[in-house]
Amino acid sequence: MPKITVESSTDVHVEAARVQQQIKDHLGLRTSDLIFEYSIVDGKTKLDLITINPRHNQSFLFHSETGADKIDALKKLLDYVQNNKEKENSYTIQWVAKSDNELHTSYFRASNILNALEKLYYGRDRNTITVFSVVLNPIS
Repeated sequence: MPKITVESSTDVHVEAARVQQQIKDHLGLRTSDLIFEYSIVDGKTKLDLITINPRHNQSFLFHSETGADKIDALKKLLDYVQNNKEKENSYTIQWVAKSDNELHTSYFRASNILNALEKLYYGRDRNTITVFSVVLNPIS
């Protein structure tokens, strides 16, 4: 009977957890304030990193990456967080939820105003939020 050998490889879940922790550490956010949401789009893995603001209990898209698989998408996201996030414009958006009367201020990094608004509206009906202002912040 031939001997069957199994090559040892890094456990995908262990590697994913390691890279996710690096992302969390770099951003300085608590685990409860980040959601890693995966989907398959055109045969590739899309990763949406969602942040939750504990002050007003709303979630927003932080950034999306697409990779060949989960680990590839995570590594691209880590690279974005470490090297490219600061290269994008910073926007301040003031908004009110329809169920609330309080004016909220949120900050987004995006390549343009439309992408900043997409991050604000991510995963919700656009009619549930009224935007009062979008400001491109000065480069410091």
